[in-house]
Amino acid sequence: MNRSEKVAVFSICVNLFLFFSKYIVSVFSGSIAIRAEAFHSLTDLVASFTVFIGLKLSKRKSRAFPYGLYKIENLISMLIAFAIFYAAYEIVMDAIFRKSIEISRAWFAIITLMAVGGMAYGFSRYELKVGKDTGSPSLIADAKHIGIDMFAIGVVVLGLVASLLGINIDRYASFVIAGFICWAGWEILVDALRVLLDASLDYQTLSLAEKLIQSEPQVIRVLNLKGRNSGRYKFIEADIELKTSDFEKAYYVAEKIEKKIKGEIKNVDEVLIHYEPRKKKELVYAIPVEDIEKYFISKHFGEAPFFLLLTVDTTSKRVKGELILKNPFLDVEKKKGILVAEYLVKHRVDVVVTKESLEKKGPYYVFSDAAVELIVTEKESVGDLLKELDIELNPNKPGENNSF
Repeated sequence: MNRSEKVAVFSICVNLFLFFSKYIVSVFSGSIAIRAEAFHSLTDLVASFTVFIGLKLSKRKSRAFPYGLYKIENLISMLIAFAIFYAAYEIVMDAIFRKSIEISRAWFAIITLMAVGGMAYGFSRYELKVGKDTGSPSLIADAKHIGIDMFAIGVVVLGLVASLLGINIDRYASFVIAGFICWAGWEILVDALRVLLDASLDYQTLSLAEKLIQSEPQVIRVLNLKGRNSGRYKFIEADIELKTSDFEKAYYVAEKIEKKIKGEIKNVDEVLIHYEPRKKKELVYAIPVEDIEKYFISKHFGEAPFFLLLTVDTTSKRVKGELILKNPFLDVEKKKGILVAEYLVKHRVDVVVTKESLEKKGPYYVFSDAAVELIVTEKESVGDLLKELDIELNPNKPGENNSF
């Protein structure tokens, strides 16, 4: 059994103990409110047993249910809510129609109820924590159900103290307990219905997913993003636009995004990425250069003092813009090439031209992860390189650097 199932079994044992304890106290004291509380614990027992069944069934997948039976947990939560409402109804009916009986052995009842109430509260806090850690809606619902015992027992104890002072408010205490029960039942029912009706994931989760997607350099924009719960699990679907036209690279980026989302967001069962690779209107070329006067290409990628970034129109093959970046890592002793590669990726370059091959080196893997194309050239100057790549300067653009 996994952690959730063990806690569910423990819940069954706790509720069984609570039921017998309260029922025995109600027989000795004659209190309607305590009897109502015993009945309430009996519904808790049924609910806990149902939760255990739900946890067992919800993990299974089949041909008929390829996405699993995760929503059984939410269905169980909804049934628990109805059990809570029924318990409240029985308590109210008992309080209205049962004849008043004088409370006896009040001190015995008070001490016993406070002891079992403390135990119930402690267990409910533990179960709630496990439910949140594992993302189990049925455990969370069961924890809230048991947690009501503390409040309800407090009301019963108040009624017992009043009886010691000669004031019989036992019947009214029963109505207050019913109110607590209905309030908790409503919260559980609403949460279960949201998932069963495929309501959207919460804003925080979707916002984090969008941030993780946009952190990928190859992503141009997120066209559509949606998600839903199914039991404790989350399903996320996104339509994204990528700056690569290579389907193999697009698949790699989508796979990388899926792993990142599953690593950062708990209980994600499936991430479905629809990607639209497209040919960019512009490509940014990064070229390591020795100087900014004659533009000789640097022989060593990481040691290059400057990087020339050229924005090239993919249709006309003309340079539309240029930017000079000073290498900020010249004084760094280790992993200089990797740091420079990451720096260029942040500037969203599409192509990196070098005189040395970077294959199987640190920068190669950085560029590979970002789907950046690598070109090795033997040309000495940027001007010769542009001729080799069939790229021309735009003669009509004012201020264009013609020293290449």
